[in-house]
Amino acid sequence: MTKLRFAALLLALCGLGGCGLAAAPCRVASAGLKIIPLVGHTAAATTDACATAIDP
Repeated sequence: MTKLRFAALLLALCGLGGCGLAAAPCRVASAGLKIIPLVGHTAAATTDACATAIDP
């Protein structure tokens, strides 16, 4: 089972190569903010813009 997890992690990291890896913190923060009811999507606008600027 651990070999399968390692392979899945390796494939995920390959997909995040280059700019995608740099934009990952912005995307994670954006996803976390969007969980907040009513104001989440508005609050996440800045982190969405950050991620888009790094990785269009």
